[in-house]
Amino acid sequence: MNLSGRFWGATGPEQEASYPCDRLVAAPAEGWIRAVDVAAPADHVFRWLRQLTIAPYSYDWIDFRGRKSPHTLVEGLPELAVGQPLLVFEIAGFETGSHLTGVLPAQRAARHGQMAVSYTVRPLEGGGCRLVVKVVAEAKGHSAKESAAGCSPGVISS
Repeated sequence: MNLSGRFWGATGPEQEASYPCDRLVAAPAEGWIRAVDVAAPADHVFRWLRQLTIAPYSYDWIDFRGRKSPHTLVEGLPELAVGQPLLVFEIAGFETGSHLTGVLPAQRAARHGQMAVSYTVRPLEGGGCRLVVKVVAEAKGHSAKESAAGCSPGVISS
């Protein structure tokens, strides 16, 4: 049992897997993974993930200035595109039905350090799907400038 808070619900293979966000943060980096089985088809769950481009689905009174995140699927969302807002991130890549990956915009990354996220979904045998979310962030005490200058070399960890 891992009590570090780095992994919640993630299997060993999910903890060791490579995710699209891994390549978006310069080493050294730290990562956190959350995973859960969902009793809905993967394509349906991915439609909900797409809605993170229009609402935060967290503390609406803080993150959405009091407006309510939609409680039903919204029809007619814009097509996904690189650079489109995704929570506090910008979409850096996606594969419809499989993953949605974002990276902090340059101005935020300059203030807070590099950070990226991948929301991944895959069908499960027998129905439902597996939702795995990984966040990677620049390791504490290291900046993008130090990494670019070759200081404190390392690898992105899961």
